[in-house]
Amino acid sequence: MLKKTAKIIVDVPLMQTDKPFSYAIPRNLENLIETGMRVHVPFGTANRLVQGIVIDFSEEEDSELKEIAELLDVEPVLTAEQLRLADEMRHTVFSYKISCLKAMLPNLLNSSYDKILTDSEGSQRKWSLLNESQKIEALKEVKSGHLKVSYSARSKENKKIEKYVKASAKLADFKIGKAAKKRAELKSYLLNQEEMIRQKDLPFSSAVIKYFVDNELVEVTQKEVSRTAAMFEAVTPDKSKVLNEEQALAFNAIIESADKPFLLEGVTGSGKTEIYLQVIEHTLREGKTAIMLVPEIALTPQMSNRFIARFGEKVAIMHSGLSDGEKYDEWRKIKEGHAQVVVGARSAIFVPLENIGVIIIDEEHETSYKQDSNPRYHARDVALLRAKYHQARVILGSATPSLESRARAQKGVYHLLTLKHRANEQALLPEVQIVDMRSHLSDQSANFSDILLEKIREKVERKEQVILMLNRRGYSSFVMCRDCGFVVGCPNCDISLTLHMDTKTLNCHYCGHQEAIPQVCPNCNGRKIRYYGSGTQKVQEELEKLLPELRILRMDVDTTKTKNAHEKILRKFGEHAADVLLGTQMIAKGLDFPNVTLVGVINADTGLNLPDFRASERSFQLLMQVAGRAGRANKKGEVIIQTFNPGHYAVKLVAAQDYEAFYRQEMYYRQQLSYPPYYFTVQILVSHKDEDIVAKKAYEIASLVKEKLSAKAKVLGPTPKPIARTHNLYHYQILVKYRFEAQLEEVLNQVLDLTQKRENKNLRVLIDSEPQSFV
Repeated sequence: MLKKTAKIIVDVPLMQTDKPFSYAIPRNLENLIETGMRVHVPFGTANRLVQGIVIDFSEEEDSELKEIAELLDVEPVLTAEQLRLADEMRHTVFSYKISCLKAMLPNLLNSSYDKILTDSEGSQRKWSLLNESQKIEALKEVKSGHLKVSYSARSKENKKIEKYVKASAKLADFKIGKAAKKRAELKSYLLNQEEMIRQKDLPFSSAVIKYFVDNELVEVTQKEVSRTAAMFEAVTPDKSKVLNEEQALAFNAIIESADKPFLLEGVTGSGKTEIYLQVIEHTLREGKTAIMLVPEIALTPQMSNRFIARFGEKVAIMHSGLSDGEKYDEWRKIKEGHAQVVVGARSAIFVPLENIGVIIIDEEHETSYKQDSNPRYHARDVALLRAKYHQARVILGSATPSLESRARAQKGVYHLLTLKHRANEQALLPEVQIVDMRSHLSDQSANFSDILLEKIREKVERKEQVILMLNRRGYSSFVMCRDCGFVVGCPNCDISLTLHMDTKTLNCHYCGHQEAIPQVCPNCNGRKIRYYGSGTQKVQEELEKLLPELRILRMDVDTTKTKNAHEKILRKFGEHAADVLLGTQMIAKGLDFPNVTLVGVINADTGLNLPDFRASERSFQLLMQVAGRAGRANKKGEVIIQTFNPGHYAVKLVAAQDYEAFYRQEMYYRQQLSYPPYYFTVQILVSHKDEDIVAKKAYEIASLVKEKLSAKAKVLGPTPKPIARTHNLYHYQILVKYRFEAQLEEVLNQVLDLTQKRENKNLRVLIDSEPQSFV
């Protein structure tokens, strides 16, 4: 006899579990279980309970199948589209399907949480306190719409509660002594309030309020509030701007067609964001929803606020600066249909929006759109899959598009739309000056040419502001002994330690190792320990000595560790509480300060010489982005780029602000060397704590790949990674360059399968399709 069974992907990331297992459905759950729900099932010979996700149902013979132990969800947490998306991703993202599915859920749903069941009267029950028969009854009531479901984390820190108070029945007759003036004022204040008032809004000290609470003179009600509500409170509503001719042409082209993606190539300050806002407005009028992705580093309050100002409560914000609880609140808002516009970083591409009309990826060239741990997806690829499902428009925007996207536009795979002028007609593109630091070695500072110092002084005297970018973090690159040349390195990684003066420590930026700054050389016991290189802290101190009148704000990884630190620094700069904003790459993108008239790049060469075929492209994009922060309003902007390599084509073409010339030059080199976009690439990274074992296994894998692929594919390596050891593991990499390889997916799955063999249990193999970094 055939019986309905559930197909379940279990949360055990192995090759054998990458396919669904069949489980019998208990009779009392037969009409309640749905795809997209999480369950507990007995797994393996020990029958330990593991979490799983129901992805399908089938009819099977009533055999000895194991039975589902528990249903964890009252409603599906994953949509049918998301389940299908995981299947499609699995062909190009070489991570197990369970990893893809879990990437679509907020962390809170991958941990301990409870379900709250609310009836029409508003009374609530906790799912965890119900017995099995009560749970079944509750499931039926949810199905019939008599109960509503919400989720709460079991740990208290994941719920935000606010207290509201109003006068109790006994307050009017309660006698307060004449000397207690503040208590008398609060009594009068409360008796004149008809509505409940938030306790923290009472204009009285906590001691006075506590007296009223202790004596039951007020009724206290607790309300759960959204942790993200504060993001919406202080934003002034905003209306659509009138588009200029270039913007209007782009806007009309986008709303008239959804047959293929659009690449919106527009110079910095050309008004791309206003086009995005108006396309979203058009999409909402069509009754559809929108996803707006921005790079993590550029998800500043400036960007979020523009969307909140235009669309108000319809917006949900998703980025890594939010706590798990805040992310969960926003996810719930989306899931329940209260948000129609989602603004977020990379992982926001997975949000459970229905009826998507447009997906926009701003600064589409940014590497932060590629996830660098499992599952190694690129948000752009996921966006194209989702857009195909929803028949939605896709807009990729950038002043300096990735070569891959620009080449697709050249071939007609994407529509190319260009904005060649700044939206504010008074705001001309800034004037760029290249300073050859080889001829400025005699200047008073190693980091600042006299030309840059003079320009900073001039701008500040005019009450204008300056942005300075240093392509580094920390105080100083490394610590070296002048006697023997010994550099203090990390014991776990093949990399020098970085000096941090605020903590007076040497830190590893890979594994987190930390140690004290040595007084003597650990190698020769010499006392000539010196600091080399320039970090943001050191540059700030140097600048303060050279120009003591400057007010400097520093923005780097160290000053933005705390919650909302980005926002506070940028707000202070926007309020002109500082003359100079000094920072690392994070200040290059998305910032719009009308009073900034000078941008200085202290060391343009960092990044140009990395062993990565995209080094020139990355450097060009970064320099163009940071240059675009100058002169965005009515004041003329200037950019000074200091370099020891003024003849490099990437530097020269930034000075000319000529993306098209850079594109042609770089494409020529890529073609000569058989690199993307002429070839596709896959990186296989093999790691082990024993260098001999990792080298042997890497050669075995390279042989397997060569044997299965055609002669046209190029298999490079294996070679040690440029940083050959991190976290006490040695790393070897293999690079496959190919155009069309029918056997590729099969052979890469075989490589993934190698790690399941008993003799390879300590071997780590990572497969990265279209890797964004080789360092």
